[in-house]
Amino acid sequence: MSFFPRSAFGQTVFFVGALLLINQIVSYITVTLYVFKPTFEQVNLMLAKQVKTVFIDWEEGVEVNKELSEKFFEITGIEVMTQRQAYMNGLEKAKEYSLLSKSMSEQLNGSARVRISQGDPVVYWVEAPQAPGYWVRVPLTGFSETKMEFLIFYLSSIGFLSVLGGWWFARHLNRPLKALQTAAGRVGVGDFSTRLVERGSTEVVEVTQAFNKMSKGIAELENDRRLLMAGVSHDLRTPLTRIRLATEMMSDEEDYLKEGIVDDIEDMNAIIDQFIEYLRHHNSGEMHLEDLNSLVSEVVHAEQQHQREINLFAAETLPKVMMNMVALKRVVTNMIENAIRYSDEAIDVTTAYNPRKKLVIVTVKDRGPGIPEAELESVFEPFKQGDQARGSEGSGLGLAIIKRIVATHGGTVKLRNRKEGGLSAEVYLPAQA
Repeated sequence: MSFFPRSAFGQTVFFVGALLLINQIVSYITVTLYVFKPTFEQVNLMLAKQVKTVFIDWEEGVEVNKELSEKFFEITGIEVMTQRQAYMNGLEKAKEYSLLSKSMSEQLNGSARVRISQGDPVVYWVEAPQAPGYWVRVPLTGFSETKMEFLIFYLSSIGFLSVLGGWWFARHLNRPLKALQTAAGRVGVGDFSTRLVERGSTEVVEVTQAFNKMSKGIAELENDRRLLMAGVSHDLRTPLTRIRLATEMMSDEEDYLKEGIVDDIEDMNAIIDQFIEYLRHHNSGEMHLEDLNSLVSEVVHAEQQHQREINLFAAETLPKVMMNMVALKRVVTNMIENAIRYSDEAIDVTTAYNPRKKLVIVTVKDRGPGIPEAELESVFEPFKQGDQARGSEGSGLGLAIIKRIVATHGGTVKLRNRKEGGLSAEVYLPAQA
């Protein structure tokens, strides 16, 4: 699983945050190497000299007046303690620093140990090579832990504010893109009324202008298509009606011709209906929350007039679906009529709900010859004569119409060959909460 964000907004925030994090790390290392390290080394050098002063009579054999020695300890606050006394005064909580110990060892010409206990004041503990087992306690007034906390707070605050600023910048930059994504989704379901406000960077404004022009062009194309659809329907049905009228006036001796002409006219009307249905675009504005069970029950009841056994197995409760009732009735009707056309036995219609994927499912199962596996996807293409695989003729638009209507509802259609024989046509529609 990849933790890298896929959206442009997420990637922008990620890169800005990563850049600022690297900047903070480099700043911290820089301050440590060029500010704190030299400071601590200087402090360490000064303390080494004070420790040498403490043990000057031990190391050099110099006799120091007791009164002078006490005066030195009183002024500097330095104390020499045994191991036990040191632990009682906070040595146990002090942290040992190997780099400072190494530097102190070089200054004192022997193995020395340095510990620091945080507090107010910060206390420097040194075990000198001149007196193993004894600890020199050196309080460092004016160098407290509070200053370190302030620096950490400062760096953290700057990092947080920088990331917050980067987030705001990325959000501002990606807002027009998010609006463009939403508008493109609306156009995809047939809503061409959306017009985006042209704002943002130059590139985003140009993309927005191009989208608005494209949306306007598609809307004009859709209007032309509707006009063409109405014109074709009218111009073709009018002569067909006249032919049908003339056929009805034929004499009884010409019944053998009359019957054939009437059948051809009905086939042509059916083909025109399919063309018009394929060209019709059902947009989201025509959709409402409806109960799919009642729709399927109504279609099954209507189709049972074909004197075929159609078994309905409906789920007890289904969440409602955002749908165009007329369009989805056409889908279920086409599925059942296909099953009737290509099989002679009983047909099973089921409804179900998949709570994990939040999908409502309508399935129509027949016991016909099925479709070759290689053609299960291609039969959804317009004018694809998938019916030939099942020994019949058709316009090649039935399944294409089903797929187009279901797609405008945000769903999918699948065909499967059943193991026991026949075909299973499944429609998956997104359920509403």
